[in-house]
Amino acid sequence: MVTAGDFRNGMTFEEDGNVMQIVEFQHVKPGKGAAFVRTKVRNVITGSVVEKTYNPTAKFPTAFVERKDMEYSYTDGDLYYFMDPESYELVPVNASELSDNFKFVKENMICKILSYKGKVFGVEPPYFVDLEVTDTDPGFKGDTATNATKPATVETGAEIKVPLFIEIGDKIRIDTRTCEYMERA
Repeated sequence: MVTAGDFRNGMTFEEDGNVMQIVEFQHVKPGKGAAFVRTKVRNVITGSVVEKTYNPTAKFPTAFVERKDMEYSYTDGDLYYFMDPESYELVPVNASELSDNFKFVKENMICKILSYKGKVFGVEPPYFVDLEVTDTDPGFKGDTATNATKPATVETGAEIKVPLFIEIGDKIRIDTRTCEYMERA
């Protein structure tokens, strides 16, 4: 059990059958009235973020979210299969549980599989991936306005904005959290 007075950023707990994670918290002691804890919590399963206040003595059961490294193997329709490197067991994950940034993941990449009580609810791709540019318009000499970008397609089929000097065949590093070009790889 965890009390609201012990909240810390990143902590997970159960509330009304939902798994919540603390994004921000602040202990408030007003001049009049009782103290309270103002929080911003994220529902781990749905991803929604809400602001709530709690009595510092309120108790909640601790929720243990399992984060396991697994290798992305292949896709079959709406199911994406991930292999456990220890047991070689294949775990199917529905496409609805994948985040938007999964479009940068190619086969054999290691991802974190998030589960709660054995139920998979999310997949975190690696923070940075190196992919090859398969299609982009050529950059023209003299076309060098500050921070000018052009669309490019990478080997997974995802589209991203890149600087004008990037050409077809170049390897680039992408930050999957922001879905932005970082540098040449």
